[in-house]
Amino acid sequence: MTRANLDKKPADVAAMFDRTAERYDLLNTLMTGGMERWWRREVVRAVDARPGERVLDLAAGTGTSSVPFADAGARTVACDFSLGMLRVGRERQVGVDNLAFVAGDALRLPFEDGAFDAVTISFGLRNVADTVGGLREMRRVTRPGGRLLVCEVSHPPNPLLAAGHKAHLKIGLPLLARVSSNPDSYTYLADSTLAWPDQAALASLVQDAGWSKVRWKNLTFGVAAMHHAVNPG
Repeated sequence: MTRANLDKKPADVAAMFDRTAERYDLLNTLMTGGMERWWRREVVRAVDARPGERVLDLAAGTGTSSVPFADAGARTVACDFSLGMLRVGRERQVGVDNLAFVAGDALRLPFEDGAFDAVTISFGLRNVADTVGGLREMRRVTRPGGRLLVCEVSHPPNPLLAAGHKAHLKIGLPLLARVSSNPDSYTYLADSTLAWPDQAALASLVQDAGWSKVRWKNLTFGVAAMHHAVNPG
């Protein structure tokens, strides 16, 4: 994949993440200038996982995003379609209680209906081939009254900030790609970010998938956004 394939063929995208698994967390830090770590802390606060709850962390990669839920006492499943990412995650998170790694496709999750109290996905929804289909599948495995938290790249509403953000994606990331061992990752992530819907459009997609009480919160002036929703049952 020499350019970002916005058809999002699962096998191609999974293979790309397999190749970058060892350096994925570093890649996220470089791409966001370190902001990604703060964004993930915001996700942890918003999900508010509690002891005994069941939490599904989709597109969990190496499980870094899943550990805080497990540490809070929630029975946590880190699910990803990249076997390479899961392999690295199992090695890095050895000894973490309440955490299991499961391979799964967001469009065909290997879980029973209503299996989880909360489902969250951070920076992975834009990799799903069918956004609404993925959101419907997340709703299927969430109990009635359960909650959804999507954290994803977005678009700053301020025109000047939006222009600077676009320049970073079109100019800054290609420069990083030149010195990367896996430049396709940078190209794909930059292009998929530019093609992603804005906050209001994503909220409409969440509603189309059957979720209720949809709202969002901008992070870092809208460079990213968290969308909250509830499964009405």
